[in-house]
Parts: sequence; C-alpha cells; structure tokens
Amino acid sequence: MNIPLAEQLRPKKLEDYIGQKHLVGEGAVLLKAIDSGRIPSMILWGPPGVGKTTLALLISEHLKQPFYTLSAVSSGVKDVRDVIDRAKHSFNSILFIDEIHRFNKSQQDSLLNAVEKGIVTLIGATTENPSFEVISPLLSRCQVYILKNLNEEELRQLLDSAVLHYKKVEQKQVVLSETEALMRVSGGDARKMLNALEIVVASESSKNDDIEITNDLVLEVIQQNLALYDKSGEMHYDVISAFIKSIRGSDPNAAVYYLARMIEAGEDPKFIARRLLILASEDVGNANPNALLLANACFETVHKIGYPESRIPLSQTTIYLATSAKSNASYLAIDNALDLVRKTGDLPVPLHIRNAPTKLMKDIGYGKNYEYSHDFENNFAHQEFLPDAISGTKIYEPQNNAREKELRTWLKSLWGKKYDY
Repeated sequence: MNIPLAEQLRPKKLEDYIGQKHLVGEGAVLLKAIDSGRIPSMILWGPPGVGKTTLALLISEHLKQPFYTLSAVSSGVKDVRDVIDRAKHSFNSILFIDEIHRFNKSQQDSLLNAVEKGIVTLIGATTENPSFEVISPLLSRCQVYILKNLNEEELRQLLDSAVLHYKKVEQKQVVLSETEALMRVSGGDARKMLNALEIVVASESSKNDDIEITNDLVLEVIQQNLALYDKSGEMHYDVISAFIKSIRGSDPNAAVYYLARMIEAGEDPKFIARRLLILASEDVGNANPNALLLANACFETVHKIGYPESRIPLSQTTIYLATSAKSNASYLAIDNALDLVRKTGDLPVPLHIRNAPTKLMKDIGYGKNYEYSHDFENNFAHQEFLPDAISGTKIYEPQNNAREKELRTWLKSLWGKKYDY
C-alpha cells in the first residue's frame, strides 16, 4: 500500500506537532484546555494543509478518549446518528467531522442534542468561515480556534523531517539545496509541499542515488505532473483564485469559464456568491457602488434557490463585476488606517467631537465649539476630526476612475490643501 509522504510524517505525539503555537505552544489557550483533561467542543478553522485533522487526532490520543470520525462530504444524518448511538456507550467520546461546512442544516441539527448533553465532544474542521457555514445553535456550543498557514521556519522543519524519513526509511539521500520553490508552490500548505517533494523525489529516484532538490527541478517536475500534484483535489483553490483574478482583471470570458469549472465540480454556490460579495467591495468599491448591491442580491438569491437555477444570477453578477470599473481604494484605506492605529495607539479624540452626556463632561470642554455640519452651506463646516498628532493624514486616496475622480474633486473643494487631494 502506497502511503503518501504527508501521512507517513503525521506526528504521533502532541509535542511533535509543528505550527499553531498560538493554540498549542507553551501556555497557549488550547494546550491549557488539553492539559486540564477537559476540552470544549470546537471548530478548527483554517486553510488546507495547516494541521486541522492532525490536531484533532493528537488531542484524542493525548486524552486517551474514544475517537469517531466522519467526512461531511460522504456522511448523512443516518451516519451521524449511528456514531452518536455508539458514543453513548463510551465515555468522553470525541466526534471529528472533516469539512463540517459541507453539512446542511438538518445534518448539523442532528448533532445539537449530543453536543449539548455531552454525549460527544465535537471537533469540526473547516476551511470556510464558520459564522456563515455553521448554524448558530451549534456554533454557540463550540469554541472557534483559527489555524494559520505555516511560516517558512515551520515548513523547513517539515522538510527536514522528510529528508530524515527518506534517509532512515527508504535509504535515499535527499539534499535540499534550494527550498523556495517548494515553499512557493505550497502557499503555506504543508500537505501540498510534502506532496510536491514526494513527486520530485519519485521522478528522480530512477536517475540518481543522491537527489538534489533545486528550485528549477521542483518547478519543472510539478509542471509535468500537475494532475498528480493535485490528486487530493486542492486545485479547487487554484480555480477560485483564477476566478477572482479574472474578474479583477476585467476578463468576463475567463471569469465565466472558471465559474463553470466550479459549478461542474460541485462547488457550493454560497461559497462562490460569498467570494463575489467580497470582491465587489475589495476590487470594485466606490468606482461602482452598485456592484456591492448586486453582489448582495446575488448572495440572497443563491441562498433561496440553489443549483441549478443559481448558476444564472452567479453568471450575471460575475459578468457585471468583471466589466465594471475597478477600485481597491476602500481596501487600501482601511489597511492604511489599521496600520496607523497600530503605530500611534489610542490617540485622544478631539474634545469638540467627544460625546458629552453629563454636565461635568460639558464643563471640562467635551463637545465645546462643535459645529453641526447641516447648519452650514453645502452641509459642511471646516473643523478638525482627527487626533492632533495625526492631523492632515490622508488615508483614503481616490483612484483614477470616473466615480472617484468626482469624489476627489468634491473632497478637494471641501478641504483645500489640508488632505492634498
């Protein structure tokens, strides 16, 4: 039996787990719960290949508790009830459900009673935001832990483990001369990285006893073996990436093509609609404010009708967004503002725009000299709104599209040289 390298390297003990130090590092919140012997039901939310399934297995092994597992892709309500019936005869059973976001409402409802009564401790794994995909009654009974992509140091640790495995188990000498390509194709996904390494080693094993891993070799072999590299179906993430980038790049033909790819692959229409909703704000923004309205209408429509009919509003919205003027100014503005807040901290709000609900607050100047904009011409009064330390800082930069050119002109007429519009 040909066991994938990633599976062979799956750690057997919690202390050998790589990554997610914010959860299972020394003194971290989840490790404390595990060490106490009492874990809550939880949702492990994070991208592919960051160790969600491994962490669930290690928690069960560490606690020595019965472990049941279901895949939301292939399990129905009957499977859930069968597992719960078996768990009733065990003590402190853990039920792990992979891809829990694919469970529909009735399947999730079937878990509620068992979770609430403590018949099972649920560990759900998802790549999707549980706020959207997990029903509120179940989500309220679970702690959500967010897992992050592995960083370069953690990925290197995995590669070193793989090299040691090849030497000890398969008697192959693998030398990592360069690792950038392996890390780049992985995108922080440990499984994809190890899958890539395994394919490269296999392709070179018949040629050389000693295998030197270089960036050029990795890229050449992966291009030649793309289908094998994606054998676990994770090209799903490449297709959604191509879909988003085609819309952002104003190519409706490519965008609808990738939409069709996702529909044919059985992608959840709500997943696609959510991505369109995000893109409408991130990439179109105020260049065309109607884009967000249409994307939201599409999202609501998809929730109501599902496939196959939802393919039509999805196509309509995809084409509308692809052919719309583009601006990421709002996206950049909030990131600029967040960066400024992190650098400057909690600067004092100017006194004249503070709330003054009490006499004492009014006496010490809260709200004093505030000018009510609607009392002035054009509903505008020239006054300071930012803290003194960052007065005049321009955060929002209108971009070069018809709508935002108008916004720039209007802002310049109001503020003059203050914000350099």
